[in-house]
Amino acid sequence: MHNDDRITKKNLLMFPLGTIGRDIIYNLVTSYLLAFVLFTRNLDTAQLSAITAIMVAARVFDALNDPIMGNIIERTRTKWGKFKPWLLIGILTTSLVIYAMFSTKLQGWAFVRFFGLMYFAYSITYTMHDISYWGMVPALSSDADTRNKFTSRATLFAGIGGVLAASLIPMFTAGDSAIGGNAVTAYGIVALGAAILGPLFLAFTIFGVTEERNPNDEPAPPVNFKKIWSTISGNSQLVWISVIFLLQQIGNGIVLSGIGQTYIYVEFGYKGVFFTMFQMLGMAVTAFLMIFYPAIAKKFGRNKLMTCLMVTGTAGYLFMLAAGILPLASGMKFGILTFGYMLANFGQYGFYLIMMISIMNTVEFNEYEHGVRDEAIIGSLRPFLTKMASALTVAIANLTYIIFGILKYTNGISQYEQAANAGQMTSEAKADAITQLLSGVKNGQSFGLLAMMTVLPFLLMYLSYVLYQKKYILDEAEYERICTELEKRKQERAA
Repeated sequence: MHNDDRITKKNLLMFPLGTIGRDIIYNLVTSYLLAFVLFTRNLDTAQLSAITAIMVAARVFDALNDPIMGNIIERTRTKWGKFKPWLLIGILTTSLVIYAMFSTKLQGWAFVRFFGLMYFAYSITYTMHDISYWGMVPALSSDADTRNKFTSRATLFAGIGGVLAASLIPMFTAGDSAIGGNAVTAYGIVALGAAILGPLFLAFTIFGVTEERNPNDEPAPPVNFKKIWSTISGNSQLVWISVIFLLQQIGNGIVLSGIGQTYIYVEFGYKGVFFTMFQMLGMAVTAFLMIFYPAIAKKFGRNKLMTCLMVTGTAGYLFMLAAGILPLASGMKFGILTFGYMLANFGQYGFYLIMMISIMNTVEFNEYEHGVRDEAIIGSLRPFLTKMASALTVAIANLTYIIFGILKYTNGISQYEQAANAGQMTSEAKADAITQLLSGVKNGQSFGLLAMMTVLPFLLMYLSYVLYQKKYILDEAEYERICTELEKRKQERAA
């Protein structure tokens, strides 16, 4: 075997392995930090509002920080390359931050201040290794097919990290199977595990991957925000697909923002296993699209496929609503709710894949209209919009808790969790007390949670569908026409 082939084969194993622990950390913070706050801290409306403002501000800051961090990495020159130093610094500091964040005993405004400091620190440290990790792909191979293999394998292994987090964290932090018998202890131990696994897995990438380096490369020019703005605002199709994608991502993220978890605890009992089953089955159906999307999209076309996905998503949200409204036995209710979420998530994930392709296709539109591709700027817009959507879903979730009076119950659960952590009550007594507490949730409060995780996502999904059909013109035929015209221009210039 040729030496280059051996290096590529090794890299194709070592590079994707590195992201498993990173994505466990990412899912712990993104999907369960709010649950940790709600179920281990006593918060009044002002304190929860402050935490909401912190999370929104930090995620907006995080999104704006991405191009800055990317530029710092591109300008880094060391004997270990430009990526690996930031991988190491980033993952070690991230691990320290998340352990501190989930292990503190502070309460009240002291906790809010500490939370703000740690959350902004997390935004900075995670970006260090996240931008470095994905930015390394072009340095691993100059062959397009090989790059696609690195990207697809890394995405697959990132999914493994996400699945591990989604399947284990709810079970280990709530109900009978909580580590240490209470959420306070459990979240601290889970965070410690994630803080160890993050560096452990990323060590495969740091020490096992060989890059293609050119020591004579010129450092990247400083970030030019004026250029970024002019590229985005000057591309009408990019502007529309950005609005459409943002709406879709907000709707898609509401269920897992914490609202779905709280609703399931209210309706079916404070047991992490219920949310694990709900989430895992909802995610499982997306595997079909991961594998067969290219073939399906090629056969039916994006617009027709999008209509089918809209119908599927609508049916899913109707099933979820019916499960909450109809007088059903608990097991039947949970089954219908989960089946509905599987359909809804199938539709939403299909939309997500279509949006991803649609954003990338605006590169050629930009070249067609302005003569430049600006791939890096257009490519950076997707993570920016994803983080913006994540910030807004946090605000929606916390506003929901305040409007429907759910804080009374989350604070009650928090008090019992703290008492169990302090040894003032047994885990059995805690479980009985929480069951009694949740029996006091009124039907209107429960339905409020259900409506926010069904009606609002449906409306945002439908709005994104209508706008896509009316405003996004780069269907397969138009995109092919533009590519043909661009090729014709290249040939004319060459002649």
